[in-house]
Amino acid sequence: MHAGVVIPRTSQEQWRRLERVPIKSMRPGDLIIYFADASHVGIYIGGGEIIQAPRPGRNVYVSPVASMAILGVVRPDA
Repeated sequence: MHAGVVIPRTSQEQWRRLERVPIKSMRPGDLIIYFADASHVGIYIGGGEIIQAPRPGRNVYVSPVASMAILGVVRPDA
C-alpha cells in the first residue's frame, strides 16, 4: 500500500480485481494489461506511452502503448 491505494501484486490479479476502463478513456496512472493470459502490465504515462520492466532485474523503460497485444486497461484509484 502506498498513498492509500492497494494494488494487487500480480498482473493477473490486477486484471481480475481492479476496475476496467475503456482504452479510449485511459489516463496517466492506469495499468495496461497485456496478452490474453494477463501476463504483463505497464503503467500508462500519457502521450501514447507506458513505463514497464520486462522482468525482474531488468531496467525500467518507456515503450509505445501498442508495442504488445493489449488485453485491457484497469484503474487502480477508482
